[in-house]
Amino acid sequence: MPRWEPGSTERMQRAALELFAEQGFEKTTVNEIAARAGVTRRTFFRHFSDKREVLFSASVTDFPETALVEGIARADGSLMPLQMIMSASAAYDWDTLGPRDLHRQRHAVIAANPELMERQLIKYEASRVAFAEALLRRGFDADAANLAADVGGALVRSAYERWLDAGDDTTMAQIIEDIVATLRTALAADVGGRFLVF
Repeated sequence: MPRWEPGSTERMQRAALELFAEQGFEKTTVNEIAARAGVTRRTFFRHFSDKREVLFSASVTDFPETALVEGIARADGSLMPLQMIMSASAAYDWDTLGPRDLHRQRHAVIAANPELMERQLIKYEASRVAFAEALLRRGFDADAANLAADVGGALVRSAYERWLDAGDDTTMAQIIEDIVATLRTALAADVGGRFLVF
């Protein structure tokens, strides 16, 4: 077997996701993943520290935190904090994360395992903090930055889940546009004689 083959990382990811779906995360071993991917155990450990990393490594992440933070940094200065987050999210090409079916499988495995879900939530919290810090660097006060990061993070996660469920021709930009329109409608509702506008 050659020392390095192109595509071995993706093969290991696909093999792991198939095995996790077939027999569960806990019952799947590194040896089984390596065998199905056609690589050695040693090759597996060159790419991933353990089987959890197949789901959480930078090469398979479902949340492009760095790109979104950069998008916030480049956003039009006339936008409000939440608008900056949503604009950055809509502008990012989510299809560059890889095949949507891999993300669907990954999401299902994580959702079925409380330990993995906890780790996913920790990653989401780290992204929320990164959004808030990016907004602070743009000159917004801490309250505005943190509130926008809380709401924006939740909206982006909701959009991501809808993106997974949508047909492969539906873009994240379309989904975010729909979510923002729904939010505007909800916030424009008459609340005790006062109108709240997004």
